[in-house]
Amino acid sequence: MFSSILKPRRALRTPPPELRAVEVNGRSVPLTIRRNAQATRLTLRIEPGGRALKMTVPTGLPEREIRDFLDRHHAWLMTKLARFSSRSALADGHHIFIRGVAHRIEETGMLRGLTEAATVDGEAVLRVSGESEHVPRRIRDYLKKEARKDLQDRVAFHAPKVGRKVRSMTLRDTRSRWGSCSADGALSFSWRIVMAPPFVLDYLVVHEVAHLREMNHGPDFWSLCRELCPRVEEAKRWLKRNGTMLHALDFD
Repeated sequence: MFSSILKPRRALRTPPPELRAVEVNGRSVPLTIRRNAQATRLTLRIEPGGRALKMTVPTGLPEREIRDFLDRHHAWLMTKLARFSSRSALADGHHIFIRGVAHRIEETGMLRGLTEAATVDGEAVLRVSGESEHVPRRIRDYLKKEARKDLQDRVAFHAPKVGRKVRSMTLRDTRSRWGSCSADGALSFSWRIVMAPPFVLDYLVVHEVAHLREMNHGPDFWSLCRELCPRVEEAKRWLKRNGTMLHALDFD
């Protein structure tokens, strides 16, 4: 993390986060800029896995100072981000979480075959066939398949409890939210949630299913969530602490 000391500034209304991109080492890295009236300096952080950047800026700071700060630390970013390779984390011998359990990736060396989870001598293993360059994609396809199965199961379990019908369920790879619910009963989830422990996935389903009855985040909504899922607070803390880790993996 880099920071630059600045003089305190008068508090202003905090604007919404700004989404940009920074070119580093020949790739475009997402950058989220948050203006904070309480901040007295710029801070720049690299998210886990080097997938994105977050920057906190004092409210009212001129745009040129933001650009100058990024320019001054471009070499630092190049050095730090060069150490990250999210694709290399999806290779033989490395680990990936499935339902909260770390599975060792094992490339079978076979050109054909299914991607499957197994237990070998007490160790959780994810066996992946095909050429090494296709392993990340095959793991992604497996996770999406498992996510759909788990999410459909929990939606079918919880939806009747709120007395509402689900019109459809889709899987996406969203960065801004883990799930959504439309007014007409269409649910959407990030398939990456299958990497989290089952109680976290269950909370996510409960959160969106509860919106079928309460299209808000008021007291009645949270009361319904806690009624359906007693581990709401624990699941929220888990996502806050580990969410970026799940988003950091690059399967493309």
